[in-house]
Amino acid sequence: MIMIQPGEALGILETTGATPAMVALDTMEKRAGLRLVQAELNDFLGIVLKVAGPVAVVRDAIEAGRDAAERMGGKPTGEVINRPDLEAWKAIQSRREFNPLIQQDIVFDPQGETSVASNNTEALGFIETQGFTAVFAAIDSACKAANVEVVGKEKLGGGYVTVVVRGDVAAVKTAVETGAAQVNGLGKLIASYVIARPSPAVLQLLPKM
Repeated sequence: MIMIQPGEALGILETTGATPAMVALDTMEKRAGLRLVQAELNDFLGIVLKVAGPVAVVRDAIEAGRDAAERMGGKPTGEVINRPDLEAWKAIQSRREFNPLIQQDIVFDPQGETSVASNNTEALGFIETQGFTAVFAAIDSACKAANVEVVGKEKLGGGYVTVVVRGDVAAVKTAVETGAAQVNGLGKLIASYVIARPSPAVLQLLPKM
């Protein structure tokens, strides 16, 4: 299925870490009126986001997303392709794919309803570590510290694991701060972040339990 419209530009943002990618996506969608076309995990601890819209909008969004990911240590790479060639699109668009090594899908088409409802009082919290022991201890501490719900877990390979919680903003902030502090000595904290009022595209890409 062709998911790019005539005259649209394609924006590509690739970054290491699930949390920097989600923060970048939230930043891009809130900044400009673009569409998330697809997201795809690579085998080098990263995620590529594919977005579409008018060329000026996409350029502005990719720059903002790159800056957001870079501030989080995500090592982002971005590019804008104006009116992608239809033949090239065969390689750019990926089919749904399941990776048996990490036991999850690695290509995501953001279609249909979002997996988690959101309102103006809710936030999402992300804790990403390298190492299962660290993330398991972190999420246990987070849930004990505040009234939050665990809504997803994402594995990128290389030991990178992200757990996502939701709740009101104050509770999520408390949970994420407490959980991140628990990682010390158990593994490497890759990122921790709270997104207040997450954008629709972020909600569509949330990993499911």
